[in-house]
Amino acid sequence: MKKVALFVDVQNVYYTTRQAYKRNFNYNAFWRQATAERNVVGAFAYAIDRGDQKQREFQNILRAIGFDVRLKPFIQRSDGSAKGDWDVGITIDALEHGASADIIVLVSGDGDFDLLATALREKGKTVEVFGVPALTAASLEQAATHFYPIEEELLL
Repeated sequence: MKKVALFVDVQNVYYTTRQAYKRNFNYNAFWRQATAERNVVGAFAYAIDRGDQKQREFQNILRAIGFDVRLKPFIQRSDGSAKGDWDVGITIDALEHGASADIIVLVSGDGDFDLLATALREKGKTVEVFGVPALTAASLEQAATHFYPIEEELLL
């Protein structure tokens, strides 16, 4: 059985599915699809922690599915802007944990990950990207081995 590692950019998938479909991502359906007939060697969901109860409940659902939930605090800047970015953390984890996997699955439409996808493919890994078609960077789609559109069957 092929070994798979999953990396989910929670903020990206939340905002892109809301923008494109006004719906939420179905993590259970995604898990079933991405892990079918595969051995999961790592599954990580990267989120921003605002400390509210609804968010904690969501994080517990992700844990129950099988994800290791990685959290960063929400940072509000003095100018009113906010910071909450996991790009570097996802990249480091994918390179580190991806070493023991045959297939790397990334859920994000962020074009910054095209370099990661290319680097993983150069290491002989299969890279599967799940993203909202209209909101996924073309460079990321092209860098992936396979692109899977987040559409009806992956929405709630």
